[in-house]
Amino acid sequence: MGVCRCVQCRKLSPSPHCPRSHTERGLLVSSWISTPTTAGEADCAVDLVKLLFLPSWVERKIYCGHSRFDALFSIMEPSDLTTRRIGRQRRVPGASILSEHIDSMDRSETSSPEPEMEEEADSLIRSSDTEHRRRHRIRPGIRGELGNILLLLFLYVLQGIPLGLAGSIPLILQSKSVSYKDQAFFSFVFWPFSLKLFWAPLVDALYFSSFGRRKSWLVPTQYLLGLFMLYLSATVTSLLQSEEGPQVVTLTAVFFMLAFLAATQDVAVDGWALTMLSRENVGYASTCNSVGQTAGYFLGNVLFLALESAEFCNKYLRIVPKDTGLVTLPDFLFFWGVIFLVSTTLVAIFKRENDHSGGRRNVPVETQGVTETYKLLFSIIKMPTVFTFCSLLLTAKIGFSAADAVTGLKLVEAGVPKEQLALLAVPMVPLQILLPVIISRYTAGPRPLDVFYKAFPFRLLIGLEYALLVWWTPHLKQEGGFPLYYYAIILLSYALHQVALYSMYVACMAFHAKVSDPLIGGTYMTLLNTVTNLGGNWPSTVALWMVDPLTSKKCHGAEGQSCSSSLEAGLCVKEGGVCVTTVDGYYVESVVCVVIGLLWWVWLGKRMRRLQEQSSSAWRCRMNQVVKLFFLNKLMVKQEAGGRGSVSGSLEL
Repeated sequence: MGVCRCVQCRKLSPSPHCPRSHTERGLLVSSWISTPTTAGEADCAVDLVKLLFLPSWVERKIYCGHSRFDALFSIMEPSDLTTRRIGRQRRVPGASILSEHIDSMDRSETSSPEPEMEEEADSLIRSSDTEHRRRHRIRPGIRGELGNILLLLFLYVLQGIPLGLAGSIPLILQSKSVSYKDQAFFSFVFWPFSLKLFWAPLVDALYFSSFGRRKSWLVPTQYLLGLFMLYLSATVTSLLQSEEGPQVVTLTAVFFMLAFLAATQDVAVDGWALTMLSRENVGYASTCNSVGQTAGYFLGNVLFLALESAEFCNKYLRIVPKDTGLVTLPDFLFFWGVIFLVSTTLVAIFKRENDHSGGRRNVPVETQGVTETYKLLFSIIKMPTVFTFCSLLLTAKIGFSAADAVTGLKLVEAGVPKEQLALLAVPMVPLQILLPVIISRYTAGPRPLDVFYKAFPFRLLIGLEYALLVWWTPHLKQEGGFPLYYYAIILLSYALHQVALYSMYVACMAFHAKVSDPLIGGTYMTLLNTVTNLGGNWPSTVALWMVDPLTSKKCHGAEGQSCSSSLEAGLCVKEGGVCVTTVDGYYVESVVCVVIGLLWWVWLGKRMRRLQEQSSSAWRCRMNQVVKLFFLNKLMVKQEAGGRGSVSGSLEL
């Protein structure tokens, strides 16, 4: 007899079924610890994973203490569970061995490991041999790792600073009356975080083992972030206030590099969190991520815009008014540039990584792992159901692009202070925390996209309400600003928008989790999330780009002049005329986007709902593709998770 310990709640049970239900999708992960039958016989750690939506079990046995890699895989019905002992076994009739299925594959790819892989495997087994003993040690608890948790939190805060600054630049540019084409060009700054999947495998595989796997990327990226901020602190004033107008191309290039480096730092920190924290405390990594990034974005966006505004500081923070705010953009960039350089130096010198590789590095295996990961991504996209779903994700947000990308800039153009708009995001934080919890109750069933479909038209209507709000704004402007009830209306509109947005977001994420192949769940879900983000980025860029071509202006007060371009508008003003907008492209775009959104909802929305009726096998990668990567991944997981022996981690690339 033996006992089963659930790896999620750590509760013991006499069977491989945890008495506590952790999910409604049928995923159950347990760790079977058999009792030695004779003295000197080693414990055998057996990990059992019930595959999502598959009527079979994958059993992984590692015989602790053996001098070679000895893993046996079997596929059988749940009722055909095999009970094994060291040196003898008992099988219920009907079980089948996975090797029978592998025999039909290319034997050159499933042959015995090379000597280098054999050596890596021996190290993996030796680390697994101590797993059971480590379970009986005293757990460090959060107090024992408080320093590591605070370091992770600080690194994520640093990550949010350049993102917040990048989000504040469009509002600053709008106050300087740049064109919407320039705004569209600057919007490419927000693309790197949506595309980091394409270089993340390189960050995982290429490093200097003597310096540290994660520090090899973290240290240089943060040094570059600090240097770029110091460069901007010396040049940003001239870039924003040149005689020809703001130098949008240069600003875009520099902030794009900041976003790219921040995305790379995010990959490195996410990976380091897995080994920096113990198994019992690794769940705090996601908390550090969400809290740290939010705090960093708040500092770089909301707090900066408030302290940079002379009007806000004179009204709320000063007794004697001044022409400038408490901080300027160059001062803010210089301060955080120094913080980046100093903190990175301290991390490079004093913080050591937990070495789980024994000081060795198998470059060919890691390079092969990168290649196989890219091949796996391509094989996932080629599946018909995934290709259809990705196509729908890339077009679903066209109807919201005008409301999401242009409305805030139009409000600034109408005279609403940019710092006031930024501060309106603060009351939304509790709502943004509660909404996923509430909405998840309705998306936990078998048809989460029904919530997506129902919220879609309401979000389209909110886009029309945004356009009406922009039209109404100039009529409410007073000498001292805008009345309080106007900001209350904006806040209510924003809250309704967040409800619709989070309803669609949570439903989409729930469907991603539902259909992702559990054997490669990490790669699968990351790919779908990347496509979802891209589906929001490109329509926003196009929406910003199309505002100016759709806008019509006439020159009043100067005969023979027009306002069809910025140069002609300047000539109109020089001749004593004024350019008057006859047709605002934002309103045209808002109506067009809503019409496109309604057509998508009626035609393609139903097709997206029908994807929920597809069988689970339609979303699964072919077994031979997964098995080819299985042995390689078990070797890589030793370095990633410190040989902790989690099958669920081993099965995800």
